[in-house]
Amino acid sequence: MAAFPEISKIEYEGPDSKNPFAFRHYNPTEMVEGKSMADHFRFSVVYWHTFRGGGADPFGPGCARRPWMLADGTVNDAIERVGMAFEFMEKLGNPYYAFHDRDVAPEGDSLAETNKNLDAVVAALKEQQERTGIKLLWGTANLFSNPRYVHGASTSPNSDAFAFAAAQVKKALEVTLELGGEGYTFWGGREGYQNLYNTDMKREFDHLAKFLHMAVDYAKEIGFTGQFYIEPKPKEPTKHQYDSDAAACINFLRAYDLDQHLKLNLETNHATLAGHSMHHEMEYAGSQGFLGSIDANTGDELLGWDTDQFPTSYYLTAQCMLSLLKYGGFTTGGVNFDAKVRRESMEPDDLFHAHIGGMDAFAQGLKIAAAIRADGELDQMVKDRYRSWDSGVGAEIEGGKHDFKSLEAYMLEKGDVTPCESGRQELFENIVNRYVG
Repeated sequence: MAAFPEISKIEYEGPDSKNPFAFRHYNPTEMVEGKSMADHFRFSVVYWHTFRGGGADPFGPGCARRPWMLADGTVNDAIERVGMAFEFMEKLGNPYYAFHDRDVAPEGDSLAETNKNLDAVVAALKEQQERTGIKLLWGTANLFSNPRYVHGASTSPNSDAFAFAAAQVKKALEVTLELGGEGYTFWGGREGYQNLYNTDMKREFDHLAKFLHMAVDYAKEIGFTGQFYIEPKPKEPTKHQYDSDAAACINFLRAYDLDQHLKLNLETNHATLAGHSMHHEMEYAGSQGFLGSIDANTGDELLGWDTDQFPTSYYLTAQCMLSLLKYGGFTTGGVNFDAKVRRESMEPDDLFHAHIGGMDAFAQGLKIAAAIRADGELDQMVKDRYRSWDSGVGAEIEGGKHDFKSLEAYMLEKGDVTPCESGRQELFENIVNRYVG
């Protein structure tokens, strides 16, 4: 069954195009900084929002009109959905997709039945991957929806929940390997707490680390060499999640000797929930060597929850690409559209409009970032701002030639600090506006 019979493959038509089913900025073969746009972004469509989301919100059920949402939840329905999903992706032209195990196949009455269901759908996914050339960016397991995970998965006070989660991730890793997935992501949706009175935080952290070490060990055992990621988020659905932001995740990974095995999959709306910008999270992760992949979306600044909207701001995408280019770009990661259309966007073709807009926004952001880097004005201004560290006492401090006593002697002789110069924030912002405007 064709889900989009009247829509042809989306092509690049250039900035002057008014065709809503064409790219204005994303030209996959266009070269920027020696690499094609397709290779810069490695765009990925998510199975959960795009092919399983029905538009429900806390105040009402879903009202989306989707051919694949008419199914009654059987394995055969899930297999039919696979064909429609790949029709969408083939026409959109994204090279990757991502899924949770429970997105693609229904749960059965037992773990054995659930695994059997997953195997049947994975066979269909593999067939479509081979037919279209679309690849799996990363897989993951849904360890947060089923009531068995009400208190968490690896951090649950119920050891059986930990054991079931381990079995579920074991299977998800095997499936990811079978489908040639280039990574695997952990998102601790319920790995946290609602109340500290009933929580042994130290024990839960220890269990989370033990779980991840088990995953690393099993990946080695089966020959899975893809990149592992942790995805930070501070809250929702729990009051506090242990993977709250990039800094917390990196500290955890280093504390439990996991830093050589995992990088971060950063999401824009999660960054803002943590009180940060995506630019901040990408810069922090990149500066520490943990920038792995990104979930591309945005929130609404007037709302206080994870709205998962498609990114359309050139400022946001330019900031993302400035950081990404600075730290060498993606290897196994990519720009994964963990985003959903609004509840009021009910028609199937709205999915195309949303993804086209997001891909165009990132393409324009890439061109803006590349132009800023090519001119070098901002880089030079930053370098000039820190020039006191390039010679004299600054260079000596960075070179390890001073301690508190020697610096006291230096300041006693000098008397006071050389007057500070203006940070010129407004000038920096004005210069960025030259490229965005």
